[in-house]
Amino acid sequence: MSTMSPTSSSLMPIAPELMGHLMNSMTPPGVNIAGSNNVVNISCHVQSTGSVQLATSSSQLDPVPSPGPVPTPDHVPPPNQESDVPDTMSTFIQELKETGKALYDKIQPIPYIKDELDSVDKVFIEVGLERRVGKDSWKKLGSYHDIFPKEKGNPRIQIIEGDPGYGKSTLALQMVYDWCNEVSGSPFSGPDILICLNLRQLKGITSIAQAIKQCSLPFDSKLKLLDVEQLISKSNIWVIFDAYDEYPDQHNKVNFVMQMLKGKIGQHVNILLTTRSSCIPPALGARTGRIRLTGFDNAAQERYIRKVVTGDDEVVKKVLKHLNINPTLGVLCRAPLFSVMYAHLTHKGSMLHEISSVTGFFGHMISCFLSHTQNKLSGADESPENLQTHADTHAALDKLAFEALTSKMQQLVWDRTFFVGELGEVFYKLYVDVGILVEEKETHIPAPGKVPQHKTVVRFYHKLFGEWYAAYHLIECVKSRSYILPENINLYDLKFLFMFACGLDQPGGSQVIKLLGERKDGAESVVLCAPQLKEWSHDIQTTVRRIVSSGIDIYISDSRLLQQSTIQLLELASQHKIPISQVMLLESFSSVDPDSLPLVLRSGLCLPPLSTLKELVIWTEPGREVTVDEWTGILNYTNQCQLLKKLKLDLCLLPWMDSFPTSLGSVEVRWVTAIDGHEYTLQSGRWQNWRSGGILTRGAYDDLNEDSGEILTRGAYDDLVTKFRERCSDTPWQERRRAERE
Repeated sequence: MSTMSPTSSSLMPIAPELMGHLMNSMTPPGVNIAGSNNVVNISCHVQSTGSVQLATSSSQLDPVPSPGPVPTPDHVPPPNQESDVPDTMSTFIQELKETGKALYDKIQPIPYIKDELDSVDKVFIEVGLERRVGKDSWKKLGSYHDIFPKEKGNPRIQIIEGDPGYGKSTLALQMVYDWCNEVSGSPFSGPDILICLNLRQLKGITSIAQAIKQCSLPFDSKLKLLDVEQLISKSNIWVIFDAYDEYPDQHNKVNFVMQMLKGKIGQHVNILLTTRSSCIPPALGARTGRIRLTGFDNAAQERYIRKVVTGDDEVVKKVLKHLNINPTLGVLCRAPLFSVMYAHLTHKGSMLHEISSVTGFFGHMISCFLSHTQNKLSGADESPENLQTHADTHAALDKLAFEALTSKMQQLVWDRTFFVGELGEVFYKLYVDVGILVEEKETHIPAPGKVPQHKTVVRFYHKLFGEWYAAYHLIECVKSRSYILPENINLYDLKFLFMFACGLDQPGGSQVIKLLGERKDGAESVVLCAPQLKEWSHDIQTTVRRIVSSGIDIYISDSRLLQQSTIQLLELASQHKIPISQVMLLESFSSVDPDSLPLVLRSGLCLPPLSTLKELVIWTEPGREVTVDEWTGILNYTNQCQLLKKLKLDLCLLPWMDSFPTSLGSVEVRWVTAIDGHEYTLQSGRWQNWRSGGILTRGAYDDLNEDSGEILTRGAYDDLVTKFRERCSDTPWQERRRAERE
């Protein structure tokens, strides 16, 4: 099973020239050397004495003492056989809490800082959470305590999704902490049993009992598989399946995890499953809940800095200042992984606040890790060894990462012996010392009667680090113009790989975007990647032209990273005089900045006027009432878009205006009221029924607007008003409005 990294790591002296080579090879152009999972896992088993057996440098299969044969699903004692352990439930809970403590008790926010480890409750800050209601709507939750609703009949299975680095695993560990310590007020302290299983470690395991026995109990546990089966069958049990996107058996349709999710087995178990948003389990039942993590807002970022980094008000203000003035940092640091890295490194003097791209941020971050390790090594008592630099060592790591991530069955863990053979002992040791690679113990329970064994395996600190090195290999691949991206690649899942590649190398990045643009599912990846390039070649402009010619949508559900990249792409397209056929804001519009005139999105990002935009569609929240100031601001925004021909607003109630800007000129303005058949176009300063040509008079409009205070008549719009209010009365926007008036 898996827990945190050891508190220290022996360091092998590295020759300065070798360190310099490594730092240069891992630093992107233009960078000067000055999320998880902010949890570093190694595998361990807790002995009954409470001590923890940590990973060693040995890669051989070493026997582990065992009290006797361990039952497997093919060798289960008869049901009437009594357990050898008195009071099995107490023993079971005690052992689960011992291993749970080993899981949550060694959080490592920064990879190379191995002597400052904390319990999860010392660093945990609540991230934003939303529950899906209906097909496409999401409702904000107040706390992770609200994940399982208290009302009866609510889903017993909850999928917790989020982008890379949004704190899914850390949240899971906080739940484990709550149970182990019986935290008052937490619903996660309530069940008889709460178990957290990292799905990355469950390859080939065929049952929940086997997973618990192999990964959640000590090596020397006297509990048999039959004991575990019986205990979980009669208990109030909650299971956290962490990192479904890293589950090796997810493509096996009969894996036990999927059987539990579909309710074919373990119907009494409450399940929490964490996964990337790009890897939601297929064919889930209607009674499965969906929760998504929305990351750190400004208040959460400040709480983390004060709780974990420093309480100095001046330092806190300085660290937060750059998040507000640097849009790239502001977007990236919504992800707790990046926010935590930024806070710690900036506090230590890093110049991360000057970075203006995703690639630049990540490259500078890795440079800081290497620089810190170099300083630590140079102060060691040992004399540096005379090490020989191998030019292909970095390339070997790049290739390993790329082939592992782009294969049909992603490989995220390697045998240590294999890895050392590919990289060499010295370089491997350096990556482990830096914290980019993490060693774990992997347990293997062989056939009945055999002694359990374990071996050392290795993985990246976070999957994003694997994508960073894989990007270098992708650049080498695309130098061959005949290279084609494998069809099985999930472009959204590996979006950072492609973004990194485009930021690391201008010619290679241009070719990557060309390949992405040729795929049917590549448009979103082009949107994310194109802003990473410093210059747009003719081929890039052609690819972007093709994408924006079919229109660009900005959804409320889009991540801030995707929204920011979309805005950057639109701005660059306008600067290159590329016509943009349409921009549609799908429930993402919030307001208009009265000073600088950009449209403000509900994410807080701003869409500036676009000189080459031809059509703007604002699809508001259902039931929304636009104010006079907002409507005036929208009309003024259109005046700044020189090529705009159409403006359309859907699902909202517009305010009455006695006059409209004459500068609208030939812009066609249409308003859809959310009631079938009632659509109006602005003609000569008056609203005209788009279908019948009838004029919408002030009196008829007042019947539409409940703010007018006039009595509703039985005029032409009575029926429309009634339908509008009935249809929109239960919308979140109208509910908020009524609550504000009460």
